[in-house]
Amino acid sequence: MESYRWLESVEATQKAVDHETHIITVADREADIFELFVLPRADNVDLLIRATQDRCVQVDDPKMKKLWESVEAVPEAIETMNTHLEHKPGIAARDVVFRLRWRSVTILVPAHKKKKYTHVTLTAILVTETEPPEGVEPLSWLLLTSLKVESFAQAAQCVIWYRCRWLIERYHFVLKSGCQIEELQLETAERLERALATYCLVAWRLLYLTYLARKNPDASCEGAFQTHEWQALYAFTHKTNVLPATPPSLHEATRLVAKLGGFLARKSDGEPGVQTIWRGLRRLDDLAAMWLLLHSFTSPATPGSYG
Repeated sequence: MESYRWLESVEATQKAVDHETHIITVADREADIFELFVLPRADNVDLLIRATQDRCVQVDDPKMKKLWESVEAVPEAIETMNTHLEHKPGIAARDVVFRLRWRSVTILVPAHKKKKYTHVTLTAILVTETEPPEGVEPLSWLLLTSLKVESFAQAAQCVIWYRCRWLIERYHFVLKSGCQIEELQLETAERLERALATYCLVAWRLLYLTYLARKNPDASCEGAFQTHEWQALYAFTHKTNVLPATPPSLHEATRLVAKLGGFLARKSDGEPGVQTIWRGLRRLDDLAAMWLLLHSFTSPATPGSYG
């Protein structure tokens, strides 16, 4: 069963990471399996899982027998949580206001597993969107965590960590689809680890550029590009050898890179995604290398001197 890979992941992480580091396993609904909740964990290891099953629970009110209704019975916190959701395929980016409610619940062991496991106590956090755009179904997440949640700030922190899951998934997407890490035919685990270490840097740079350009669009592009990279990019895309006195903004440079990768930059296209920026960066590598070659010598009389 594919979801059981989460058990192996938690066990492997505990062995690989020192006990002074706080480990939080964040997972989507496929990790909502009872075996993961009761898996022995070190004191520095916690879970943050989005629930999908309406499990039987034990709470103070005997009438509340199911997970969702037991959490919905708790009054919402007075505070609200504001956040921005990034663009996803088929879903436009938007600002969201969340309301939170949480409670400790004891999840009962399924009947067919009573001989092997016991009940487990976790904190359930219900996250609901208020005032979604017209025609858009409001977001609703129910998170289960082993973390202690006694305040709104602690509950909101769990939501922030869960939101990071999408970015982590995009990171894995780049490794699998862009770097094609799963297609490597290397003979030893050591070689695969070395290749993965290299590709991780590539994937990190791609995601860093994609999302930094959205968060800090007015920043100088020299925070993400070397001088010869943005100069080659500007000269090629504008068909000129006259460079601006100041580097372009990060937003402008990133869109130019994306255009190299096929981004059309229409009003309805939104911001470029990782695929077009990935293809654009590959082209930019060649352009930047040629730019350095053409500008290696200041003049024929001083060969070997760099301009």
